[in-house]
Amino acid sequence: MDRIPEAVDTPDVLIDRDVLGRNIERMAAAMRAKGLALRPHAKTHKVPEIAALQLAAGAAGLTVATIGEAEVFAAHGAQDLFLAYPLWVGPRQAERLRRLSATARISAGVDSAEAAAAMGEQLGDAAEDVAVLVEIDSGHHRSGVRPDAAADVARAALRAGLRVEGVFTFPGHSYAPGMPAEAAAQEQQALERASQKMRDGGFEVLRRSGGSTPSALLTEGSAATEARPGVYVFGDAQQLELGRCAWEDVALTVASTVVSRHEGGHGVPRRIVLDAGSKVLGTDRPAWATGHGRLLDHPDARITALSEHHATVVWPEDRPLPALGDRLRVVPNHVCITMNLVDDVAVVRDGELLERWSVAARGHNS
Repeated sequence: MDRIPEAVDTPDVLIDRDVLGRNIERMAAAMRAKGLALRPHAKTHKVPEIAALQLAAGAAGLTVATIGEAEVFAAHGAQDLFLAYPLWVGPRQAERLRRLSATARISAGVDSAEAAAAMGEQLGDAAEDVAVLVEIDSGHHRSGVRPDAAADVARAALRAGLRVEGVFTFPGHSYAPGMPAEAAAQEQQALERASQKMRDGGFEVLRRSGGSTPSALLTEGSAATEARPGVYVFGDAQQLELGRCAWEDVALTVASTVVSRHEGGHGVPRRIVLDAGSKVLGTDRPAWATGHGRLLDHPDARITALSEHHATVVWPEDRPLPALGDRLRVVPNHVCITMNLVDDVAVVRDGELLERWSVAARGHNS
């Protein structure tokens, strides 16, 4: 196993530079083979250096969740940014979008006639500088309209002076056991149906955007033109348990130290306690997950409880219990949460600290 660099204090987020590079190249190659543009979601990492690696590997642009994230990545040279979110644009948001569109190609999501009208009114003569995609609900049942309503929203956007480019969806229900293939199929059906309704309404559909990390490799170019996975750069415990990545694909771990150990007995579990709690791992735990995270070098251990600064790990009976002071690597359940909790990360290779990268888009939530 790779050791944690001596220069790293715990808890700290580690990025394995070589695994990161492999993950980026592998997804880029897979999308090229499918004839799909790759537009990775940068909300996962929020790091300009990682975005630069994705773009250098052939990404068509970046996906972001907020105007603030778009501003950060545009300031670091990104030239094509999609805000995959049903924006509600007021005067301040409109001014920021106008400034952004002067330096980068900006597209944004809408999922209602009202939002489209507000965006067009606030942007005024700059409305055509921001392209819009209509968000479709493909089964996740969060935001997005029914595929049959896509043309209605598109017509409202056109009346508002906006430039309509296509449709997008997020198959977020792929984040459940046994669901990636079904979610990918529903995504394809929704994109095809919505695109046909748009074409019937006289619109040219230039972009059909979909793809979560669990479903991206199942997305087909027959219905989509681009995919927007994010977590693939790092992998996490959710992806491991869904079978969408292997242990050797995990690029992000949290370095931690054993601060307490107990052999157990008399009904008390055999366990250790790590100094990586919810304030670095996050609290995201789907009902189907086997714990609050996994240990990269000890797959049979389970994190059974999190406090703010404690992770309780139940240890297998047939394995030696780690000693106090031992340093272990934790795989968070959801890396997007972890990256939003830290200011910078340690970039490592073969147990050596290479450099630190700032999580520059952290905190840019509006």
